Amino acid sequence: MSSTARISALLCACLFTLTACGGGGTSDKADKKAAGYPVTVTSCGKEAKVLAPPKRAVSLDQGSTEILLSLGLADRMVGTGTWTDPVLKNLEKDNAKVERLADRYPSLERVLAKEPDFVSASFLFTVGKGGVADRAKFDELDVPVYVSPSDCAGKDNDGGGDGKRVKTLTMDTVYGEVRDLAKVFHVEKRGEKLVADLKARVTKATKGIDASDATLLYWFANSDAPYMAGCCGAPGIITRELGAKNVFDDTREEWPQINWETVADRDPDILVIGDLTRKSQSAESAAAKIKFLETNPATKNLSAVKKKRYVLLSGQAMNPTIRTVDGIEQVAAGLRKFGLVK
Repeated sequence: MSSTARISALLCACLFTLTACGGGGTSDKADKKAAGYPVTVTSCGKEAKVLAPPKRAVSLDQGSTEILLSLGLADRMVGTGTWTDPVLKNLEKDNAKVERLADRYPSLERVLAKEPDFVSASFLFTVGKGGVADRAKFDELDVPVYVSPSDCAGKDNDGGGDGKRVKTLTMDTVYGEVRDLAKVFHVEKRGEKLVADLKARVTKATKGIDASDATLLYWFANSDAPYMAGCCGAPGIITRELGAKNVFDDTREEWPQINWETVADRDPDILVIGDLTRKSQSAESAAAKIKFLETNPATKNLSAVKKKRYVLLSGQAMNPTIRTVDGIEQVAAGLRKFGLVK
């Protein structure tokens, strides 16, 4: 049975409607191997085998979505989910062509209703317990699933929270994700161009910068038990590229929750603040974070607060994806603006 037929069969079982059962089956021609296929990419410890260039892809996290759109693949996408920020400006037109299945995690039934032939995600949690569905559910239907290697290569996700970096993350892993997805869709030249463009932007942003005397703190979300960046995820990439120091580089946890008294003790020169548009935790937007910082007794006397040394980043720029390059550019600009480069 083809993957499309399997999906339709499951929809019949799950939804019990004639409409859901109407699109089942594929032609013999569609089942024949395409030139250069099958393509197999390793995906967080599992192989994703793709038999033909995907025509009905669903991306379940914004980071993955923006890579696919940057590769010019909007016409081969049928759905997206799990957003924290507005889409990149240069991708707005293409993104408008692709249905948003949910702002957060779409249901498995909603995803399967699009009859996907490929699913991508940025985080293991998205295709695990508590997310959309476990990868095994998609495996049963022969729908290949690709998860960003940045969420598993050199990372321990078994200890709870957002995981712990066993090895320091670099942009090479992000570039590898771009190349993997370009290979899956047989647009390798586009992938290499995107990687080259990203590398050129990093080179330009970091040229001549020496911020070795500057200390940074990255606050993603939550004012009650704030998530601050540890040493070795995407904020670590930004910090190392600029030669600065993260005040919490003594932990390998991805996003440890740290109390404000400890933050006050470290007293960073710059606060890099996540400006999120989602509404799942306290103090998501930059405005809410700044209001908290300037009124809370434990934080209002921080050097960075008194001098209003804030750099605002999208949530995606603080995740390991192509937007990490945006983060490098914006933090570099902040360091220069505040006179903290040599």
